Amino acid sequence: MPDPRLAEPKVPKITCVADVQDALAVLEGRWKMRIVGHLYGEPVMRFSQLRRAIPEVSQKMLIQQLRGLEDDGVVRRTVHPQVPPKVEYELSELGRALGPVFLALLDWAQLRRELAEAAAAAA
Repeated sequence: MPDPRLAEPKVPKITCVADVQDALAVLEGRWKMRIVGHLYGEPVMRFSQLRRAIPEVSQKMLIQQLRGLEDDGVVRRTVHPQVPPKVEYELSELGRALGPVFLALLDWAQLRRELAEAAAAAA
């Protein structure tokens, strides 16, 4: 059953667009969605694990993206006082709340793939 918010908007369109833009601003960037996706797969990841999981990202960029996610409350960073320092990352409650968004994107990706396959078969 479709979400009733899509059938009859209850807020002005301009507010909807602005709210979506604000939400997307938190996740924009080439690496943030991949970082969040990996943190869904593992409850806690060390910086080095994230580096190995996303080998295409530079260390500097990974640090910047993680700091942005931390500043926006999506990721929680824990530094353990030891030598060498041990830094761990996990999704915050706000980050975990993105779960339905990821599921919806997976559903959409599958639908898109199926439609493309059907179109290719029909051609």
